[in-house]
Amino acid sequence: MTTATPERSVRLPRIPRPSRPARLSRPPRAEKPDGQRPTTWAGSLREALDRPLTTYYLLLSASALLLTIGLVMVLSSSSVFSFRATGDSYTIVRRQLVWVVVGLPCAFIASRVSPQWVRRLAYPAFSISLVLLLMTAFMGVERNGNTNWLQLGPLLIQPSEVAKLSLVVWAAHIYANKERRLHSLHQVMVPVVPGMLLATGLVIFGRDLGTALILFAILIGMLWVVGAPARLFVMSSMLIGVLVLALAATDAERLGRITTFVDPFQDFHGTGWQPAHGLYAMSSGGVFGQGIGASQQKWGSLPEAHTDFIFAVLGEELGLVGTLLVIALFLTIAFSALRIARSTTDPFVRYASFGIVVWLIGQMIINVGMVLALMPVIGIPLPLVSYGGSSLLPTLAALGLLVGFARREPAAARALAQRKKVRSAGLSARR
Repeated sequence: MTTATPERSVRLPRIPRPSRPARLSRPPRAEKPDGQRPTTWAGSLREALDRPLTTYYLLLSASALLLTIGLVMVLSSSSVFSFRATGDSYTIVRRQLVWVVVGLPCAFIASRVSPQWVRRLAYPAFSISLVLLLMTAFMGVERNGNTNWLQLGPLLIQPSEVAKLSLVVWAAHIYANKERRLHSLHQVMVPVVPGMLLATGLVIFGRDLGTALILFAILIGMLWVVGAPARLFVMSSMLIGVLVLALAATDAERLGRITTFVDPFQDFHGTGWQPAHGLYAMSSGGVFGQGIGASQQKWGSLPEAHTDFIFAVLGEELGLVGTLLVIALFLTIAFSALRIARSTTDPFVRYASFGIVVWLIGQMIINVGMVLALMPVIGIPLPLVSYGGSSLLPTLAALGLLVGFARREPAAARALAQRKKVRSAGLSARR
């Protein structure tokens, strides 16, 4: 007789479950260890800045805000002058709106064209700018002691503003072609330095010292970014110092502006009138300002309230908060452009981005310095804020180029392409 033994349970092998497919619209995010998660505002800010489209959105938002603030301030600062001149308080702001409507498509086109196509326009744009500057020097219209305007039929333009953008593109194109030969001083100097000095000389011939300083700053900035030797900057500084003193000594009005900018109240009813009333406007604004439209200096005491000294009206109406916001927006544009210049592998994009930064930030510094009586009054508008189509259109085109450079960064291009695919998939699913 046998006893039955209990059967052993057979354990089957465990079959792993198939993983879920990742969604196309939102790829799985890798979880960071607890020690690597940003726990401070600085860490969160650094993480936000590392996103691929951060530079693109910073440029768009800062430029749009500055343009909006500019339209509001042109409306406020020009209303009294416009009513006295034409009987309509909105004449000047309407003209500015027309320039904005024309300039935004130009900026959009500039953001979409390839850098190779822009480079094809370098020499034609430089040649046209020289011809216009030459015509201005001999057939220009004089305003406020400067012959820097040119009448072309019904249009009155300022060719030196157009020359800023064309000189940046032309110099960036040449230096990009000479990328491997920039160790030679001759290759650095020729033909960029003679060409830009020729354009600057034509501007000086029209007695526009402010624009000449901007062109010279662009030249110095381009030489610095390509690695020119330090002795060249020392010689350039000495040259510009002697040139400024010579130009000041040959013009009584310009000499008065330079000698009285430190204390404009010593010649209050003369050359110190404009900077003194600019200081009045800034000081009466306080921290939060008098309110939009409440400026008192725009009623006739402050000359050029809607052009060169619009920052003074902005300080009076929006206060310290408004002025710091405007400066922060300009610095945001500079930060974004320098990020493009540092991360790109295209030498043309690097040099053009840096040249645009020197142009816009240098012009902003000079304009703010004039209003704060830290620099002489030399007639420089505030980019994107001051009234004037000759300044607004090239500035918008330059910002459009920067936006296009930001769009073409490899990580940004992939993010935009992925977003386009997701939107197309969503539209097809709805159908």
